[in-house]
Amino acid sequence: MQETILAISGKPGLYKLVSRGNNNLIVEALDETHRRMPAFGTDRITSLGDVAMFTETDDIPLMKVFDNVKKLEGGKKSSVDYKKASGDELQAYFAKVLPDFDRERVHNSDIKKLIQWYNILVANGITDFVDPEEEEKDEKEVKDEKEGKEK
Repeated sequence: MQETILAISGKPGLYKLVSRGNNNLIVEALDETHRRMPAFGTDRITSLGDVAMFTETDDIPLMKVFDNVKKLEGGKKSSVDYKKASGDELQAYFAKVLPDFDRERVHNSDIKKLIQWYNILVANGITDFVDPEEEEKDEKEVKDEKEGKEK
């Protein structure tokens, strides 16, 4: 799923990969129009699976951040109106989602885009952000790391 949801620079919203053409990709807008259109090699196309957020330690994949928002919001749309929220409100909200985010490198515009994308995905019924197998593996690694520190 992560590789088929795309962001296209200069175009608002998110897109789902439908098909591949000779020199382009056919994408469908994840909005109420579900309009299909070509995306060419000259467009800057980014898969959401390739995006990460800066933290004080390691970069966290965007899908894990979306999963944290989902847990915070109970699977519903974000409780913060990203269009009207002040910078301080956005920072406080994101601190709940990802407590150790890098406050110097993650800008308010990044947080707004994250909330906007999360709301688009939830509105389209896309809420399985992390594969269950991958989540179990990550939980096991965290548990092993904690046990290693305790010894």
